[in-house]
Amino acid sequence: MGLPFIGETIEFFKAQRNNRLFDDFVQPRVTKYGKIFKTRLLGSPTVVVNGAEANRFFLSNEFKLVISSWPSSSVQLMGNESIMQKQGEQHRCIRGILASCLHNAGLDALVPKICNSVQLHLDTHWHGQDSLSLYRSTKILTFTIVFECLLGIRVEPGMLNTFERVLEGVFAPAIKFPGSRFSRAKKARQEIEKMLVKVVREKRNEMEFGNEQEGMLLSQLVAGMIRGDITEAEVTDNVVLLVFAAHDTTSFAIAMTFKMLAQHPDCYSLLLQEHVNIMNNKRAGEILTLEDMKKIKYTWQVARESMRLFPPIFGSFRKAVSDIEYEGFTIPKGWKVLWTAFGTHSNPEYFEDPLSFDPRRFEESVPPYVYLPFGGGPRLCAGYQLAKLNIIIFVHYVVTRYDWSLINPNESITMDPLPFPSQGMPIKISPKL
Repeated sequence: MGLPFIGETIEFFKAQRNNRLFDDFVQPRVTKYGKIFKTRLLGSPTVVVNGAEANRFFLSNEFKLVISSWPSSSVQLMGNESIMQKQGEQHRCIRGILASCLHNAGLDALVPKICNSVQLHLDTHWHGQDSLSLYRSTKILTFTIVFECLLGIRVEPGMLNTFERVLEGVFAPAIKFPGSRFSRAKKARQEIEKMLVKVVREKRNEMEFGNEQEGMLLSQLVAGMIRGDITEAEVTDNVVLLVFAAHDTTSFAIAMTFKMLAQHPDCYSLLLQEHVNIMNNKRAGEILTLEDMKKIKYTWQVARESMRLFPPIFGSFRKAVSDIEYEGFTIPKGWKVLWTAFGTHSNPEYFEDPLSFDPRRFEESVPPYVYLPFGGGPRLCAGYQLAKLNIIIFVHYVVTRYDWSLINPNESITMDPLPFPSQGMPIKISPKL
């Protein structure tokens, strides 16, 4: 289990920084000890589990045998009242409000808003350029979509930079001293909270006087606050968490989708034809609809395969709330459990030739708990359908408007704390004639 107290934390974060957590940390220990092994990370004894059955057991037993576990820095910066800290009925209540705008009728209303946001973004940030950072561009876009299309909050200058300062401290040691990552992040979090409290209170006043902005998620959250179902702190903390969960991971998924398309021109040809067919059945200027989303199947297969090879999240920690008997092992109460997406995504037991890129894998359904880019169980990401819309709509408008190519095809991926292309994925672009 490594050195006293810190265990193998140094090796863990070194592998993470190089985006080789599975290859350099997990896989060598699986080879040596088996698919269940123990270690010590961040001062806590930890059991690392791999495989679909382990994923099913631990993710489906959330609130029963295990609870979500995050570092102190993450809790302080995301908020103690956010859904990631809630258990049982409190978790279900908040998740229900979030899901109300991210399923069925809520998605139908979101599609035209996202289409307009993507087109405005391309007109503003891509028009007249011959090269740009794809990753940075998508971060700006997805941040704007979460705030303006989903929440109904106008994005002001500097907001994205403030949120990014918070993210930099999410997995940093929770030590306050001037200039530290955590101190900078904490200060940025206070700025965000001040802004959000003002917006939430203004929204409450509007709604109490009958001026509700129907359908927006912020309105749904504030309505829950007015009913007494949730508190003001729960509203602000969950807005912060939603922004981080919805924009950073989606930006990476989009970037990896384009990386794979650049490396596999045959797949790009099929994808492009899919979007040309959709465009040819529309009048000039007519935007996409939710029905179109259901027809754009191959693009989603490409995106899913990209997320299999490059999952937006590595996995997550759980904490045993009682002694757990699993596969002949006893996991003591209080120990941490880490499941990993790569434990199934890169396993030939579940995906033939797992290191190759093949979107056809997703022509048929995948067994439960094998493919987990959005987590699973009760804590399955509530915004996964929003991510799907963002990816498909962005791809549609880019490939039908622009020719593009990677400037650095061999650009590496790093993690800090989430994965991202180390140089921002610069691309050359030119308008289609």
